[in-house]
Amino acid sequence: MTLENQQEPCVFCDVIAGREPGTIRYEDDEVLVFDNKLRWVPVMLLVVPKRHLTQAELWEDGSIARIGAVAVKVGLELCPGGFRLLSNFGPDAMQSQAHGHVHVFGGTHLGPYA
Repeated sequence: MTLENQQEPCVFCDVIAGREPGTIRYEDDEVLVFDNKLRWVPVMLLVVPKRHLTQAELWEDGSIARIGAVAVKVGLELCPGGFRLLSNFGPDAMQSQAHGHVHVFGGTHLGPYA
């Protein structure tokens, strides 16, 4: 894991490194999926690259293809009735963590917006 883009402590990097607890749903050499601490819907997961990237870098450097593939795989397994993928950019979009990530929401009918 590289932290060259990190300017302050990163809770996602701490979960990846095992310094913070997390319920891990999937892991490979590049990607980690764990439960979000927020529980707005029954399934609320975070799909993150193990390498610290900003949200923009995740989408700009092609890493989103791998993250997206894992998000779909886990979404299909845990939310057979359907799920939503979401990625927030910046404070106006309610992005609270600098480490690039994608949310998987599901486990219930989500309606027009979750």
